[in-house]
Amino acid sequence: MANETRAKKPKLRSSIREDAINVPNLLTMARVVMIPLVLWLIADGTPSACFWAAMVYMVTAITDALDGWLARKMGLISILGKFLDPLADKLLVMASLVWLSYLGRLPLPGVIAVIIMVGRELGVTALRTIALSEGVVMAAGQGGKEKTALQMVAILLLIVYHPYEINFGFTRMWVDMGQVGLAMLYLSLFFAITSAGEYIKLFVEAVEAKEQRLSELDEDA
Repeated sequence: MANETRAKKPKLRSSIREDAINVPNLLTMARVVMIPLVLWLIADGTPSACFWAAMVYMVTAITDALDGWLARKMGLISILGKFLDPLADKLLVMASLVWLSYLGRLPLPGVIAVIIMVGRELGVTALRTIALSEGVVMAAGQGGKEKTALQMVAILLLIVYHPYEINFGFTRMWVDMGQVGLAMLYLSLFFAITSAGEYIKLFVEAVEAKEQRLSELDEDA
């Protein structure tokens, strides 16, 4: 019985075509396809369109968690999936932030924050690519995960944008979703910068450790 509940071991895929048509990767690709729909609904700007844009955005976030869980559960972890999953996440986040900036929903400090975040994502991706070419794997740190979580919530609130009356049970009050989302975006910027520093530190330490091992091997030879 214990073996039945345990996640299956990853299967060797015979081709990229087979990787592309498995359920987890199809969900990931569906997430990418939904991005233009989210942007189109945001552009409408009406409370109704913003509500539905937020709903579609939430569905993409749910599929993000679902495809990873299914890949592990079904033993369908693949190279294509490892490439597509983070790419889909970055496309959704960056496209939403840039589009919100273009539509004028962010003040100048918010636009500057988005520019820094986009630069950070490009820099960290390049750093991880260089590290991988050197045989060094850089796993996502806690700061990076907190940054991503804050960004996702901030974007959701910025998509909703309009003020809504919220019933907290003991009281009711109007909440400006756009302002709350902007505050969370600034908070995520702090984690974006600090986590980028963590990646740089990991990269330097990993490369130095590799060079040290190579030096010791040369001395032994």
